[in-house]
Amino acid sequence: QYCMPEEGVKLTPKPQLLTTEEIITLVRLFVKEGVDKIRLTGGEPLIRPDVVEIVAALRKLEGLKTIAVTTNGINLAKLLPNLKKVGLDMINVSLDTLVPAKYEFIARRKGFHKVMEGINKALDLGYNPVKVNCVVMRGLNEDELLQFVEMTEKKPLDIRFIEYMPFDGNKWNFKKMVSYREMLDSIQQKWPDLEKLPAGHSDTAKAYRVPTYQGQFGFITSMSEHFCGSCNRLRLTADGNLKVCLFGNAEVSLRDCLRSGAMEEQLLQVIGAAVGRKKKQHAGMFNISQMKNRPMILIGGFFFFILPSPPPLLEPRLQPVTSYTAHRLLKGQPRWWTPLLCLHKEGRKRRREGNAQATLGRLARTNAQQNGLQMETVSRAASNGPPHADLGWYGRKVEDSTPPCSGGLTHTDAQGRAKMVDVGGKAETPRTAVATATVRLGERAFHLLRENQLQKGDALAVAQIAGIMGAKLTGQLIPLCHSILLSQADVSLRLDGVRSVVVVTARCRTTGRTGVEMEALVAASVAALTLYDMCKAVTHDIVVEEVKLLSKTGGQRGDYSRD
Repeated sequence: QYCMPEEGVKLTPKPQLLTTEEIITLVRLFVKEGVDKIRLTGGEPLIRPDVVEIVAALRKLEGLKTIAVTTNGINLAKLLPNLKKVGLDMINVSLDTLVPAKYEFIARRKGFHKVMEGINKALDLGYNPVKVNCVVMRGLNEDELLQFVEMTEKKPLDIRFIEYMPFDGNKWNFKKMVSYREMLDSIQQKWPDLEKLPAGHSDTAKAYRVPTYQGQFGFITSMSEHFCGSCNRLRLTADGNLKVCLFGNAEVSLRDCLRSGAMEEQLLQVIGAAVGRKKKQHAGMFNISQMKNRPMILIGGFFFFILPSPPPLLEPRLQPVTSYTAHRLLKGQPRWWTPLLCLHKEGRKRRREGNAQATLGRLARTNAQQNGLQMETVSRAASNGPPHADLGWYGRKVEDSTPPCSGGLTHTDAQGRAKMVDVGGKAETPRTAVATATVRLGERAFHLLRENQLQKGDALAVAQIAGIMGAKLTGQLIPLCHSILLSQADVSLRLDGVRSVVVVTARCRTTGRTGVEMEALVAASVAALTLYDMCKAVTHDIVVEEVKLLSKTGGQRGDYSRD
């Protein structure tokens, strides 16, 4: 369902597909230029009648180290012995559920037992690991994460959980996307001692394993934490078009160049120009879903070229964290949003407060001019988490350097005048706080918010960023709060359709001399007020209520949790 539109696709006429000879010619050219790994992907590569012949021809190319296949597994058990004999090195099998009836619903066909037979055949033939690709979709298969991980206990499997991605015809909705952080949190609840495995520079998966388990698992975080800066992949479709980004809609036809009699040097110029136009990152989850692109089944085509190292032009000048695009957030927002646009790598740890906004503003304008607004990303600064995910983050606040008497106030002196508390003598300890706020919208405003049809744009995304900014600015908004360094700040938003409300949860953390209750409360409040502002054109019967601290840890007065 996530690859094939419900109405199907128009099949490409055979004369428009690359012939076996054309495939070998183009592959030889890429390998000559340094490509050392090729993946046959899809669509479904194993329905091509000459697939064994192609693998055999590729195996003879000097310099090609690895030949891999990504398949739906239906024909795998039947073809794999011959593919292994001619030199196939690696196998990825797509399997999104371990429930046969659910498999038939997702894949729109029977075949679960054939896929499992193919996986077991690969294991029997000595493939180690056998990679299993699982696209995780909320409300469909996110409840099977633990069962997939358990498969790695006795078998050398590498389960790869893939964030749900938008392509033409798959009715993508960000609410169906389960982020890597959310998946990892669920798995860690059962296996808290997970081991994080080292990753290569251009690896796409964040890999983990359960201690003593034979296999491993990982996450492909294309949406929440893209890896564009280290991407070294190119894709050649079955009809001969070169795509330098899976999410990009720009293509160049190498087939037409080849059939028009282009020489090798001319082909290399076309390829080089295409790679030179590769953007530093894709446009982000809220924008690529609006872009015109092929359905996934027509994107994969046949070959996934992996270059030995990323070209210099692909090295990131910025360290993007989350792919909210600049023009989406800037539209109708005040000037103080400008610093959100980009966060320069060298300035991430600490910035002088006096010129931080001006510096970041200049960086934002420069990068917008050089790369186009669609390539600018908003940094959520202290967080690596995806939008609308309940992750856990961090903050700061004020306490006295000496414990107050029971019932005493810390922010007044002996004469009752306001004073800022001196925390200089306190020890630096980890501090966390969680606060919530409830926004009661009414049915119409709630419906428009949920369907992302509000006139002002994506209210959930803007409210989340506003809450995080509020946490960071607490020391400037609350007069007697200290300005402290947040190690993380998270704002998540949960939609309650029964009551037509949005529940905002803010989590803050720091390691310091003072707590973070106020940061969490301000974050929840600012996010709630932002939702009010975004929805007030629909109705003024909006109620912000139940702003409260749920819990805190750290500090001399101990931990607190609201019953």
